Amino acid sequence: MRAMAVIENGKPLQPIELPTPEPEGEQVLLEVTHCGVCHSDIHIWDGFYDMGGGKVLTLKDRGVTLPLAMGHEVVGRVLKLGPRAAASGLKVGDLRLVFPWVGCGTCAKCRADEDNMCLKPRSIGVYQHGGYATHVLVPEPRHLIAIDGLDPALAATYACSGLTVYSAIRKVMPLPPEEPIVLFGAGGLGLNAIAVLRALGHKRIVVVDIDARKREAALAEGATDVVDGKADTPDEVAARVIAACGGPVEAVIDLVGAGPSARAAFASLRKGGALILVGLYGGDLPLPLPVMPTRALTVRGSYVGNVKELRELIALAKGGKLPAIPIATEPLEKAGEALNRLRAGQVIGRIVLAADGKF
Repeated sequence: MRAMAVIENGKPLQPIELPTPEPEGEQVLLEVTHCGVCHSDIHIWDGFYDMGGGKVLTLKDRGVTLPLAMGHEVVGRVLKLGPRAAASGLKVGDLRLVFPWVGCGTCAKCRADEDNMCLKPRSIGVYQHGGYATHVLVPEPRHLIAIDGLDPALAATYACSGLTVYSAIRKVMPLPPEEPIVLFGAGGLGLNAIAVLRALGHKRIVVVDIDARKREAALAEGATDVVDGKADTPDEVAARVIAACGGPVEAVIDLVGAGPSARAAFASLRKGGALILVGLYGGDLPLPLPVMPTRALTVRGSYVGNVKELRELIALAKGGKLPAIPIATEPLEKAGEALNRLRAGQVIGRIVLAADGKF
């Protein structure tokens, strides 16, 4: 199989040939048709995460090995089935969305369809080759979801961008529809979060971003209010959020995950409020410990989502309730260019690598 792979962290992606896997047991081999380009791919490409305070976590520390074909937002056609996968009802030629956040497959979390909480992760596009390639190997049929009637380019984004925000939103629900929910970040995650909130019937969606173009995109997607996130201090941003919302807020979801965004988000909370941290930009968030219990605040991380949540999200989309986000398609050979555009903040919505017979 062919792939655009990370050969050396921080260096341009390189086209390489890899052995095409032969599925065993319950494994399923797919021919990739679409693969989203996600901001977390930039961290894998760079090879580290900024942990704040001058500390970094390297991908080598996490067990990621090179060369690696990244890509975890994958749609493909079934090409081959392992001997034990045939009983699943899958057929060669079926188009399926891949749940990429797979684990060991045997622990209690994996068997409960909560693979993303497995202590031995094997995520596709992170620990094993993903969708920046012509083929991808999926561990079990349960990680494949039918997307009949959906645009496969858009559906690909649901495996990470859509699932990640859906899972984060579930962590602050239920809330009254008119209660403001604040989203920091109007990239692919932010626009999918607006779409999910609208699909769930939420009425008040406030979006914070430093880029005027992305704030305009958020309004076009259905945000009720936008806030300029560019300021001298996080407290200034928090004051703008509080003014836009008519007071401190019950729920903030930080899709950026930078030190300044997290500080502004935390400072925006009302008593009993919750901050859900999603983004991986980097940095740290110092917490005033007496304030946490006296104001009954919650700060919680949300890591992607599980396959049960992805099935729920796809059901929403199939029901016609999930508005589309802007999608631009590019051939696999332009994966490196797509990553550079994403790093430079030039992408509105999502770039999806599409085969179109050219992978």
